[in-house]
Amino acid sequence: MTTTAPATVRVLARAKLPTRHGVFDAVCFSGADDVEHLALSMRTPPAGPPGGEPPLVRVHSECLTGEALGSQRCDCGDQLDTALRLVAEEGRGMVLYLRGQEGRGIGLAQKIRAYALQEAGLDTVEANLELGEPVDRRSYGPAAAYLRQIGIEEIRLLTNNPDKVAALRAAGIRAAEVHAMPAAALPANEAYLATKAERMGHRGLRPGEQPLSGSAD
Repeated sequence: MTTTAPATVRVLARAKLPTRHGVFDAVCFSGADDVEHLALSMRTPPAGPPGGEPPLVRVHSECLTGEALGSQRCDCGDQLDTALRLVAEEGRGMVLYLRGQEGRGIGLAQKIRAYALQEAGLDTVEANLELGEPVDRRSYGPAAAYLRQIGIEEIRLLTNNPDKVAALRAAGIRAAEVHAMPAAALPANEAYLATKAERMGHRGLRPGEQPLSGSAD
């Protein structure tokens, strides 16, 4: 995982997006990576009044197999749906959907190759390394840049990933609170979830598990 210094982003298009969770403001934007990303928000910008509670934010990486195809190998589809639901229930907040981050940033073909290695007995960490890839190639710089551009520097972050908390903090976005995203354990993802917890430090995957702490100094 890399950290990218916040940079100015370009807003490319905006419209209303009706979903089964409610109507979101959809903003397509690009940053230094020149990739089209999407911000789905309610009450934009959701910074709130001075001294008020920070907005609820999910920084979510694209996952074709988990979101569009319903793959049970990962928890990405469930996490995206849960994040949209939680923002809608609160009526304020944002899901930042980062494209070009398939397979923790290694791309779709390498991700499928990693799946084949996992079928042969490697875990998700070992499979990436066997392919000559880092465990996580993603950058959260575009998300941080967008948040800063609309005046948000403190959030309540929806994540189980400690590296995401640290990377956003390094890019100038502080997680005042971290809210867990529990995952449904299935036969197809049980080993994957265990590896994320044991080897990648994820917390909050299982219902009732203690979430990560925020980034307060």
